[in-house]
Amino acid sequence: MEIQMDKAKRIHELGLQELLNTGLSVHDAKSLQIELKEAIDHTTSSSPVELWRDITSRRLLKPSFPHSLHRLIYNAVYADYDASIHGPPLYWFPSDVDAKRTNLGRLMETHGSKLLGAAYKDPISSFKQFQKFSVHHPEAYWSIVLEELSIRFHQPPKCILDTSNKSKHSGSWFPDSVLNIAECCLKSTTKQDDENEKVAIVWRDERFDNFEVNKMTLNELRHQVMLVANSLKGLFSIGDPIAIDMPMTVTAVVLYLAIIYSGFVVVSIADSFASKEIATRLRVSKSKAIFTQDYIVRGGRRFPLYSRVVEATECRVIVIPAIGENLDIQLRKQDISWQDFLSIARHLPSPDYCPPVYQSIDTMTNILFSSGTTGDPKAIPWTQIAPIRCAGDSWAHMNIQPGDVFCWPTNLGWVMGPILLYSSFLCGATLALYHGSPLGHGFGKFIQDAGVTTLGTVPSIVKTWKSTRCMEGLDWTNIKLFASTGEASNVDDDLWLSSRAYYKPIIECCGGTELASSYIQGNLLQPQAFGAFSSASMTTGFLILDEHGVPYPDDEACVGEVGLFSLYMGATDRLLNADNEEIYFKGMPIYNGMKLRRHGDIIKRTIGGYFVVQGRADDTMNLGGIKTSSIEIERVCDNADVSIMETAAVSASPAIGGPELLAVFVVLKKGFTAEPENLKMIFSKAIQRNLNPLFKVSFVKIVPEFPRTASNKLLRRVLRDQLKEELRIRSRI
Repeated sequence: MEIQMDKAKRIHELGLQELLNTGLSVHDAKSLQIELKEAIDHTTSSSPVELWRDITSRRLLKPSFPHSLHRLIYNAVYADYDASIHGPPLYWFPSDVDAKRTNLGRLMETHGSKLLGAAYKDPISSFKQFQKFSVHHPEAYWSIVLEELSIRFHQPPKCILDTSNKSKHSGSWFPDSVLNIAECCLKSTTKQDDENEKVAIVWRDERFDNFEVNKMTLNELRHQVMLVANSLKGLFSIGDPIAIDMPMTVTAVVLYLAIIYSGFVVVSIADSFASKEIATRLRVSKSKAIFTQDYIVRGGRRFPLYSRVVEATECRVIVIPAIGENLDIQLRKQDISWQDFLSIARHLPSPDYCPPVYQSIDTMTNILFSSGTTGDPKAIPWTQIAPIRCAGDSWAHMNIQPGDVFCWPTNLGWVMGPILLYSSFLCGATLALYHGSPLGHGFGKFIQDAGVTTLGTVPSIVKTWKSTRCMEGLDWTNIKLFASTGEASNVDDDLWLSSRAYYKPIIECCGGTELASSYIQGNLLQPQAFGAFSSASMTTGFLILDEHGVPYPDDEACVGEVGLFSLYMGATDRLLNADNEEIYFKGMPIYNGMKLRRHGDIIKRTIGGYFVVQGRADDTMNLGGIKTSSIEIERVCDNADVSIMETAAVSASPAIGGPELLAVFVVLKKGFTAEPENLKMIFSKAIQRNLNPLFKVSFVKIVPEFPRTASNKLLRRVLRDQLKEELRIRSRI
């Protein structure tokens, strides 16, 4: 079974039987058939974009309808649509009224005429011009956004941006300022907030899915942070690196804020790491101690965590019980329990009051790590600038506001953990945490019960939700927008996700730990297309470079490596265990007197100015003299047959030399079987029809799962090595 658009029936050709074939009830099918006819007749133009807009605005496609029905209608509407002429098909559209109510829209309505002059019209039509203005005048933009976030300087900066130090490619931001960014997180964004009532965190443990959602007010959070801060001050010296290796629970969030509040440095370690990886990160960061749990609880099972940590280090471990207040494991002599740790502060006269430690804006507060697969991972220091950047981008692009409830299944060991934390607190939203696996019904029920308004995702998680149908029967219509990052999105999976909330937008985000945010993102002022990015992020400039390092014109559809403008608030200017200059700037071209910053992504700019990430520069392949990307091949193959769960495309030259050969590794859906030779024929036809008639698949291999980094990024390098070994063996036969 194939679901390519060019096989789809046109919308006016769909009859009652096609609707029934998707599993729709007779009553719903008949009603929908009438409503679709009304929408078709109502659409004055022949534009499929306008028809889809009308269908979604009327809410004809209910979240409870089978996904096959949503797919059928979407494909039928866009059956004759030519993306090579019109750009990617659009699924979400901003309205003039709603656009002016967004954070960015309000900013533009207030300051647009002053900053752009008579050229300013309204948030939607003037967005591109305003984004370009922000690139060339970032100090003007950030001075306004700073007022919108709960940033309180103990000593204000002498200016927003100082570019006099040419050795700092990213610029010197908020020079001479002093603050404590964790203290800022514990303050209200508005004076009207009652801190005894304002909910800072909502959470639920997975074994209590039918209980009320737990809540912690901002005042309660502040007291918890200060209690932990007092205990920390009793054990450590200002500036000490202190690691956290545990799930992203309420306790982990309190601990993260307390470490920074009291003048120490968080060392972020993901709870999925084996002892060897934990040891590497503790060594590189020179951590003085590590906080962890005795166990990780998932699906009613307990997985040891403390034992992994002690295998990795001799330094002190403070152990938090995963369940209850008491530990049921034996600790080493140098280690202490969470209760004994807290007792250090509880003996003080005012255990829940602690003054913050104010430090320079460029003081290191967090050490994060890349998900490197060879050698030591890059140790990336975050200063107090990085939280301002990530919260500011969430404020602008994801429209995070007071009253929102923000959830993103992640971990403090990955960049999205701190981004979620800072974006919630500095924008005045409520942070939502689920203590358990995000892959099942329990997580989805928490999203419903907690009233989540902004839900962040990772494409592989969405794929699991869709394939297991675990979210059926839940009401996600409180969600105002979704967000997605970590890997390339699948259009059909995004169609499923957006439809859960009557086609709310999915804000695609692509960036990196070393940028503290995303360089390209969606937003609520431009129409959105599945799996595509509509703009560079605010104040971000970049070029798309050809294979000779020459930039393509800004308005030209093209594919190439991205080169970031180096003046970028929040970007690293140092690494703790590598040469920042060599990694990000060496060999990069100069543009208008400015050295471009390397990021390593290959991106495609479409007709209409949208962007699609094509993978990393080392994931490109040369097929018959034509450069293409793994992701481009995979997008076609993923939809080529009903048995496919996901695919990974790599290429390699035979051991005896010659052109690169294309191989597709395949993970099948549960319960399906397939023959590699048959899939090879199906993939080749799909690729030739949708990408290039000269491309063909040489090998197909079915595997149970793909090798991935601990942050779930696909390791095509490992698959490429397997292909090379296969080709080497075949050359001997």
